[in-house]
Amino acid sequence: MDVARKDIHNSQIPVVCRSCEARHGGVCGALSSGQLIELNRHSVRREVSAGCEIVGQGEAVCRYSSVLRGVVKLSKMMSDGRQQIVGLQFSPDFLGRLFLHESTLTAEAATDTEICSFPRPILDRMIAETPELGHRLHSQALQELDDARDWMLTLGRKTAQEKVASFLYMIATHIDPDSADCATFDLPLSRADIGDFLGLTIETVSRQITKLRKLGIITVENNRHVTVPDLDRLNTAAGND
Repeated sequence: MDVARKDIHNSQIPVVCRSCEARHGGVCGALSSGQLIELNRHSVRREVSAGCEIVGQGEAVCRYSSVLRGVVKLSKMMSDGRQQIVGLQFSPDFLGRLFLHESTLTAEAATDTEICSFPRPILDRMIAETPELGHRLHSQALQELDDARDWMLTLGRKTAQEKVASFLYMIATHIDPDSADCATFDLPLSRADIGDFLGLTIETVSRQITKLRKLGIITVENNRHVTVPDLDRLNTAAGND
């Protein structure tokens, strides 16, 4: 049996946790059965419709969340109202900022999304009690730092086509992580949001998607449904190593 799923039939694990695919790759995978039982008593699973805010910039952070399904858009707003998309989160990412009591970002459901949220004080205590949980959260934070540095390279040095290909490759590998050769997905962002994320105009985004389609690197149906027949070709088009 897969080690990552060895506890799926453990009667001590809450039923809702046993059936949660995100738990095994997320922060809850570091918790004992007793901790899961305690956390489950206070956790709330809820669906968030696309376009709805999960937490706003400047709001008090009272709860953390795990993304179970869908895509969450992270953005920052300037004092004059200008806004910039600064990141995306997927299942089973941890949503929340440790050690800060006020959110520095706005988290919004980019697609219909499901999250599992739990009170901040309970998880903060479990972090102190469970080194593996702290290690897992630290590892995710470092991975996000690495991703941010890679994205700085994308924004600062890549061509428009490489930027759009990089975005599509990121979506393909996160939404369908088990697929090694090909991927199919719906774009989680509008053309305008993609342009905002990449520092491109809507027209440039549309042109580059059309070019990638004409090259046979992607196919597009109904303007949002994307199929990538060969992920290696898309990765090459993105200018990645």
